[in-house]
Amino acid sequence: MPALRLTKNPGKVANDVVKTLSDILVDQGAMTAEAAQKIKFTEVQTGKPQEEIIKLQNLVDEANLTKAKATLYNVAFLDLTSVPVAPEALSAITQDIATRFRVFPVSVEPSLKQIVLAMADPLDLGTIEFIERKTGFTVKPFWAEPSKIETLISTGYATSLAKEVTEALREVGPSGQVRTLDTSRMGLIREEKVAQIVTHILGFAVKSRASDVHIEPQETSTRVRYRVDGILQEKLTIPHELHDALVSRIKILSGMKIDEKRVPQDGRFNFRSETEEVDLRVSTLPTAWGEKVVMRLLKKTGGIPDLTELGLRGSALKNLQDNILRPHGIILITGPTGSGKTTTLYSIISKLNTAKVNIMTLEDPVEYKIPGVNQVQINPVAGLTFASGLRSFLRQDPNIILVGEIRDQETADLAIQASLTGHLVFSTLHTNSAAGALPRLLDMGAEPFLLSSTINAIVAQRVVRKIHDGCKIEYAPDNHQIEEVQGVLGNLWQPKGPIKFYKGQGDKDCGQTGYYGRLGIFEVLPVSEKISRLIVERPTAASIEKVAREEGMITMKQDGYIKMVDGLTTLEEVLRVAQE
Repeated sequence: MPALRLTKNPGKVANDVVKTLSDILVDQGAMTAEAAQKIKFTEVQTGKPQEEIIKLQNLVDEANLTKAKATLYNVAFLDLTSVPVAPEALSAITQDIATRFRVFPVSVEPSLKQIVLAMADPLDLGTIEFIERKTGFTVKPFWAEPSKIETLISTGYATSLAKEVTEALREVGPSGQVRTLDTSRMGLIREEKVAQIVTHILGFAVKSRASDVHIEPQETSTRVRYRVDGILQEKLTIPHELHDALVSRIKILSGMKIDEKRVPQDGRFNFRSETEEVDLRVSTLPTAWGEKVVMRLLKKTGGIPDLTELGLRGSALKNLQDNILRPHGIILITGPTGSGKTTTLYSIISKLNTAKVNIMTLEDPVEYKIPGVNQVQINPVAGLTFASGLRSFLRQDPNIILVGEIRDQETADLAIQASLTGHLVFSTLHTNSAAGALPRLLDMGAEPFLLSSTINAIVAQRVVRKIHDGCKIEYAPDNHQIEEVQGVLGNLWQPKGPIKFYKGQGDKDCGQTGYYGRLGIFEVLPVSEKISRLIVERPTAASIEKVAREEGMITMKQDGYIKMVDGLTTLEEVLRVAQE
C-alpha cells in the first residue's frame, strides 16, 4: 500500500468556499474571470466537468492546466523540462510500464526505499499500488504534463545506460595518439561497459546538437550536462563510483596521462556515429569531488555558413562586404566568449579564399581546417605567440592575415604595421560593443593617428536562439513590451494592424524549449571620415556610437528586435544577450 494517499476532494479556502479548476486558473493569471464564469455556466448547462470544457475549447495550455490541477488536488507539480535522467531510477521501472501507465521515474532514494515518480494522473491509486508492488519502493508522486512525460520516456530510456551503469567496472586500456571512437564498427571497445557509457554520452550529444559536454563530479553522483544552442541542460546522472572509470576512459581516448589527477590536462580524439563525425577537444580540471571533464564538439561535416546564414543582412551586411573587399586595413570582430566571433571570421575567410590570394591565420586553437588557407596554431611554450607569429607572417608574403585575438600592445602595433604595409588584417577583441573597440585599442597604447587610418570596420555580435518553426505560435504582447520595442527601434518599426510577437510552445523535436538553432545579431560600424577624425581626439565609446548612429548604424539591440518582430527569435532572448 502506498505511504501517501491522495483525495479527489478539491481544497478549500479559509472561508470554506470550494475553489474550482477555473478559479485556480484565474488566480494563476492563466484565465480571465469572465472566461471562468462562462466555464461554470457551461458546466451547469451540460453537466460536463470543467477540465473537459477547458480542453474542448483549448482555453489554456497544458502546462497551466496541469499546474492548476496540482494545486486543486494538493499534489506537488514537477516541471520535467530540466529533469536529468537517472539510470538507477529507470532500471527500477521498464519502458513498457512507464508508457502503459504514463509515468516517468525521476530518481530513487535507496536509504528511504522511495521512488520519485512524475505522473500524468497521480490520483490513479491503482497505478501507484502496482508500481509499489513491482519495485518494492514507496512511490512519491508528482503531477507533470503528459506530453513531457511521453517525451522523456522516448528520449530518456534511449540514453538511460541503466544496464551499462549497473554492470560497469573500472577499465584501463592502452594509451595512444589521437584515436577514433567508431560506433559504426563492432569490436572490443563496444563490449566494454564504461566505453559504452562514453559512447552513449557522445551519441546523445551529437543527436541533440550539443556544442559542449560537461561531466561534473558531485558529492554523491556525477552529472552530465549538454550545452545546446548556448544553454546548459542537465540530462543524465551517473553513480559517483563510476566517475574515475569514466574519466580514465576519456583520458585514454584523448591521449592524456590517466595517473595524473592533480593538474589540468588537454587532449583530443574523434567520434564517429552512424550519421556524422566530430572532433572532440577535451579538457580536464581537478575539483573538490574529482576531475571535471569538458568536451568541445567540432563538426567535421556541414561546412562553414555564409554571412547571410549567420544573420547579417541589410546595411550591416553591405558595410561589412564593402570593407572586406578593400585591399588593406583592419577589420575587428568584437564580443564576449561564446558570441560566435570565430565562426564569423571563418565565414569571411571562406568568402575571400581563392587561388589568387595568400591567406594566413594565427589561431588558439585552430577549430576548423579550411582547404587552401595556411592555418597556424599558437604554442606559447615553444615561443610561438600571436606577436611572434605575426612577425613571422610578414615574411611569408601574405595578402590576408587573421590574428585570433589582439591581447596586448605588441600584437596591436604589429597588426597596425601589417595593415599599413598593404595587408588586410582580421582579428577579435573582447569588448561589449563595436564603439568600445577603439578606446580599448587606445588603452593598449596604439597611436590614435595610426588607428584612424587603418581601421576599416568593427563588428560587434551576440548569438540568440531561434524560435523552433515546428512549434511557433503568435501572441499579443502587452503594452510594456510594445513600448520597450518602440523605444529602441523608433522609426525602424512601423507596425500595421494588430501587433503580434512570436514564441515556441516547445515540443519533442526541440526538447520542450521552443528553440532550435542559433542566429547572430550584429552591429557593424564602418569607420567613416567623421569617425576617423574623432579617433585622433581619443573619444569615449559613447561619443563614437553617437556619431555612428547619426550616420545610420543599426545597433545590436535594434538588430535583435528587428529579428524578433520578424518572428526569428523572442524578446527574452534578445534581452538575455544584448541588455546592457
